[in-house]
Amino acid sequence: MRQAHATGQDTTRSPKISDMNSFGYVFPAIRGVQAGKEYYVSMCPLRLIPRIFLFDEEELVPEIRAQRALNKNRVPEIARYILKNQGDYVFSALTASVDAEVQFEAAGTGQESTRIGLLRIPMAAKFIINDGQHRRAAIEVALKERPELGNESIAVVFFLDIGLERSQQMFADLNRYAIRPSKSIGVLYDHRDDLAKIAKLVVLKSKVFRNVVEMERSTLSIRSRKLFTLSSIYTATSALLRNSPDGPVEERSQQALLFWEEVAEQFPEWRLVIDNKMTAGEVRRDFIHSHGIVLQALGKIGNVLLRGNSTGWKAKIKRLKTINWSRSNSADWEGRAMIGGRVSKAEQNVVLAGNLIKQRLGLTLTPEEKRVEDAHRRGEYGESAKAASVGV
Repeated sequence: MRQAHATGQDTTRSPKISDMNSFGYVFPAIRGVQAGKEYYVSMCPLRLIPRIFLFDEEELVPEIRAQRALNKNRVPEIARYILKNQGDYVFSALTASVDAEVQFEAAGTGQESTRIGLLRIPMAAKFIINDGQHRRAAIEVALKERPELGNESIAVVFFLDIGLERSQQMFADLNRYAIRPSKSIGVLYDHRDDLAKIAKLVVLKSKVFRNVVEMERSTLSIRSRKLFTLSSIYTATSALLRNSPDGPVEERSQQALLFWEEVAEQFPEWRLVIDNKMTAGEVRRDFIHSHGIVLQALGKIGNVLLRGNSTGWKAKIKRLKTINWSRSNSADWEGRAMIGGRVSKAEQNVVLAGNLIKQRLGLTLTPEEKRVEDAHRRGEYGESAKAASVGV
C-alpha cells in the first residue's frame, strides 16, 4: 500500500490485513465551511494525481458517467500546453468529491490554527473529479514525457460526499454560471500565440483598424461605434497567413498589414466611419463587407493571392470595388453570406461567400470549394442552413 504524507513523498509498506484501515493519504490542508458543510483545500503533487483520481467509466453509475465523458481531443492540447510552457503554465484547482469518512487534525487550538492541519483520507476512499477531468488526464500524459513534473503541485478542493449522492448536482452547480471569456479578450491577453501577436500588431499599426476594432467583446451591439472585433481580425489574418513560411512576428505582421490596408482602399464606407461621416452601425446594417464572414473569406483569398502571385495581387484586389456589397443585394448574398436576411457564421457560408468573391476576381475554385458550390446550387443546404444561421 502507498501512503501520501504531508511532505508529498510516497513510502511503500506491506501492512497486515488487520491494520489495512490505518493506512491512507495524508494531506496538509486548510479547512473551510460552505452551506454548513466542511470542505478542504490542499496542494497535491502532480505525480499523485493520476494514481489517486482514477478515471474508469465502467466503475461509475450511468448518470455520473454521462456527465464526465472526456473529450479526448482536448487532452493532448492541454498536455502540450504544459510541456511547451513548463516555466509559466497555470492550472486552477481540481475539485473532487470524496466518498469516505475523513479525519482532520488541526495544527493547534487557536482560532486560526484550527483551520490548518492534516487531512487523513482512507486508502479505500473513492474520488470523483467534479471539475478538472481534462486537466487530470493531461497531467497524466505530460508526466509520461516529463516525469520531473511530478514534483510540482496543483491545488485540490475536497468535498465530502458519502455515497457520491451529491456528485451530479455538484457538477451541475459548478458549471451553472461558468462563462467562457470572449474570443477577442482571449486573443488580446494571449502572448504565446504568434498569430494573436500579429493580429494585435495589425490593429495597432493600421490606419484603418486602429480606432474601430472592439478589443474585448466578440459581438457588436447595434449602437457600437466599432466596425470590427479583434476576434474577426484574428480569424481572418490566421486564414491569410495559413501555411505561410515561419518568420519574425514583425515581418509577418507587416505582410498582413499591407494586405488589409489594400483591401480597405476598396471599401470607401470604412473610411467614412473613420472620418465620422458614417456610423459603424450604419455600415454593418447596410453592407456585408465589415462582417467577420467576409473578412475570413477575404483572408483565405489573400492567402491564395500572396502565395501564387506575389506581384500582381493588388490588381486582383482592386476588383473588389466591382462587387455590390449591399445587404439588400439578396441575389448575391442570400444563401451565401446570409440566411433569411441574417448574416451566417456557418463554415459553408464562409466558403460560399468566398466562392462568389473569387469568381468576381477571376480566381479558380478549389475542388472542395467547387463541391460546396455545386451543393449550394442544388439547394442541398436548405433548411439546415437556416437552422445554423447566427446573426452577427
